[in-house]
Amino acid sequence: MIEYENLYGLNKPFINDYRDAFERVLNSGWFILGDQVKEFENAFAHYCGSNFCIGVANGLDALILALRSFSFKEGSEVIVPANTYIATILSILNCNLKPVLVEPDPSTYNIDPWRIEEAITKKTVAIMVVHLYGKCCAMDEINKLATKFNLRLIEDCAQAHGAKFKGKKAGTFGDFGAFSFYPTKNLGALGDGGCVTTDNEGLKKKISLLRNYGSEKKYYNELIGVNSRLDELQAAFLSIKLRTLEDINTHKQNLARIYNQELKQDFIKPAMNKDYYDVYHIYNIRHPRRDNLKEYLLRHGVKTEVHYPVPPHQQIAMKEVFDKKSYPISEEIHSTTLSLPISFMHSENDVLRVVEVMNKF
Repeated sequence: MIEYENLYGLNKPFINDYRDAFERVLNSGWFILGDQVKEFENAFAHYCGSNFCIGVANGLDALILALRSFSFKEGSEVIVPANTYIATILSILNCNLKPVLVEPDPSTYNIDPWRIEEAITKKTVAIMVVHLYGKCCAMDEINKLATKFNLRLIEDCAQAHGAKFKGKKAGTFGDFGAFSFYPTKNLGALGDGGCVTTDNEGLKKKISLLRNYGSEKKYYNELIGVNSRLDELQAAFLSIKLRTLEDINTHKQNLARIYNQELKQDFIKPAMNKDYYDVYHIYNIRHPRRDNLKEYLLRHGVKTEVHYPVPPHQQIAMKEVFDKKSYPISEEIHSTTLSLPISFMHSENDVLRVVEVMNKF
């Protein structure tokens, strides 16, 4: 059986280093916002090309704190792709703001920049882009719109660690980049974790306060904050894996290249373009008989996933948020997409076996 993902296999190359890191953190006696978090924040900021990185508890909190730092008026509108993962929508709702869905480009699955302007109103305060599956959005056009309409720009980089657009890394285009270190990510922890990147020192200070009860000095609170801090132990693990992130991304790109070259044309494969450096957190194909294909692959020893089966506007939790609106491009993507095995633990032979099975479907 070819697993879709196996977190033990994924982390096996790092186990001895993880054990050393655990002993180091345990022996230090300091478990919250200590040297390990500072070390990782500095290293990840340098990796991304940002001035600052602020570690938080998870990717959702990274988005929420980024939005909260602007103190937008309640009910203000934030533009967001209609086919994103639900966390992006939840971050907006949790800040008492209104998500405005914009359809994606069906070739890249990222927000269609040519549809954004028609969604901008007098209430629009920000654009929240999502670099889905590990491909950056078309940031030239989006940055122009943000400047033209004086909008804040937040990047959801949860799936895009190291992804680039025209040589510039995800998380460095907008006011903030919000990252998740969920265990399955290209840069994944052994639990939850996240961070915010920014070049703005004032915004960096505000996020640092918000994540820690609104406090810089213990028992003295400047803002109404929350408890959302990257754990010392997870930071130590992430620092270890960060040293190998480019190898992880390159490995996944090599596996993607096999899929791109060897899968027959029955399957809609990810778009390729010289301006984009994709890191393939997810390798997705589309097929009109997606569910049959998924079952067929499982019968032949290949596990797959669907990212994601239900678009946000059709979720039960969102039935009063989006007023039964239809987003046909997103609906088409969600009903036909299938994610194939493409982990750091998979070999080229694994992928060739997946190709062999799929091409007989």
